[in-house]
Amino acid sequence: QHYFIQSNLRLAQIYRYMSMALSQNLKLISCFLGVFCCYFYYGVVQEKITRGTYGTEKERFYFTIFLVFCQCIINTLFAKGILVLTRSKPQKTPLYLSFICGVSYVGAMLASNASLKWVNYPTQVLGKSCKPVPVMILGVILAGKKYNLIKYLSVLLIVIGVSLFIYKDNNGDSTGFSFGSGELLLLTSLMLDGITGAIQEKMRGYGTKAHYMMMTMNISALIVMGVTLLATGEIWEAVAFCQRHPEIVPEIITFGFASAFGQNFIFITVSEFGPLMCSIMTTTRKFFTILGSVVLFGNALVTRQWVGTAIVFTGLILNDRFGKTIKKVKEPENKSS
Repeated sequence: QHYFIQSNLRLAQIYRYMSMALSQNLKLISCFLGVFCCYFYYGVVQEKITRGTYGTEKERFYFTIFLVFCQCIINTLFAKGILVLTRSKPQKTPLYLSFICGVSYVGAMLASNASLKWVNYPTQVLGKSCKPVPVMILGVILAGKKYNLIKYLSVLLIVIGVSLFIYKDNNGDSTGFSFGSGELLLLTSLMLDGITGAIQEKMRGYGTKAHYMMMTMNISALIVMGVTLLATGEIWEAVAFCQRHPEIVPEIITFGFASAFGQNFIFITVSEFGPLMCSIMTTTRKFFTILGSVVLFGNALVTRQWVGTAIVFTGLILNDRFGKTIKKVKEPENKSS
């Protein structure tokens, strides 16, 4: 009878663990789809704003810092609204962590955008596809994270696979590899991405909820960008542009809401699954976008891209099957009567 009770308890615990795992997997898939859809639309609106022309004089909107500033305002209001609606309890996260996180987040974005003055867009995308590596390394160094060897291998495979997939072959006009300002800015951006991930990991240690993290990080980003806008005078030029072309205002608001909904899913992922999983998700998003176009529109892949696809899926399967640290189910204690 004792053995029967013990077996039933073990089965109940295994069932509870499997139910939790299924629920977490469904949540992760929902977050991935949310990020995928929101940032696809975000990219469409961003292209319309930055590449479109306005008025009879065909003016272009070049004020990217102002655009991101507006985006962060909407992100902050969105996160605050969710916190109010859900009646979230006050968080005990130190404010300095939120500020460092916001500064590193803005710094990574600005460094990545600035690198485009010296390197082409494919090079920038290729460089940023390595994001999970600094997130993992600095998570270990700064946040004390521990991963098993399979996790390191799976992340490395995903990065290599995505890099192979999105790499564009040179047409014989390349003068070889050179390390200059653009590459230095890309490295700086990756380093700041890693710092952001490590700080987010520390914030998770305080039990910081997704929308509180989202709100405080965007407030910190607003402070940095507000100072930058005033120092450069870009804010007055951007406001004057909006006054001349008021039709851009609804587009900026739409852009901000696309970002807010996307960040909603990103910060749920960070809060529930950690910044490393989030960086893997955002890295593979572009891969799945291109792969989707192959399936839907019949665009051909070269051999290198097929190899990259196989490597990415190998990494994802390894990460899903063996990359997690599974907690052992405690056996019931034997109590002597």
